[in-house]
Amino acid sequence: MNTLVDVVSAEIPVGVPLSERGPAPKRIVAAFGFWLFLLSDIIIFAGLFAAYAVLCGATDGGPSAVELFDKRHVLIETGCLLASSFTCGMMMIAADRRETVLTYSWALVTAGLGIAFLSLEFSEFAHMVHQGAGPTRSAFLSSFFTLVGTHGAHVTAGIAWLAIMMAQVGTLGFRPMVIRRMLCFSLFWHALYIVWIGVFTVVYLGAHA
Repeated sequence: MNTLVDVVSAEIPVGVPLSERGPAPKRIVAAFGFWLFLLSDIIIFAGLFAAYAVLCGATDGGPSAVELFDKRHVLIETGCLLASSFTCGMMMIAADRRETVLTYSWALVTAGLGIAFLSLEFSEFAHMVHQGAGPTRSAFLSSFFTLVGTHGAHVTAGIAWLAIMMAQVGTLGFRPMVIRRMLCFSLFWHALYIVWIGVFTVVYLGAHA
């Protein structure tokens, strides 16, 4: 299967000295820009993780993480996101083979698992707020809602992005630029799962350590 590196490499002239190649092709610039975007996103999450690590004990007499978090509920969330990472990979394999029906099918499953993840996360938030453990209750809860909510916002954006990509496949077909955009989406979606593993380990498992 092609990768973003393969797509970029195809843009580089062979046998021409670096000093004579001229300006970088737009596709190379776009790929580099996307990696910078992912890096900046990771930096944002690193800051949120650091804030949570500092504030997780600042409950101000309110409920603690052990009292609020349901491990079974979170395991189901994690399973949904893990499965969606797999189905996203299958979607890219189907797209690389130009198999329209399979591409749409795997994309639909990926979006469905993402929506299931968001529904579980929203129900967790609603239950906590109903218990009086909203984001304004303590510094711990403020940092928790900010970290997990930011990740949820990224998943929401990813689902919208996937819908747009499927619309482009329907209207433009599997043109190189469409495949390249799908590869960028795939990297973004897998990055979200990696970040969630950090959330699961630091926030949820850390609460019961």
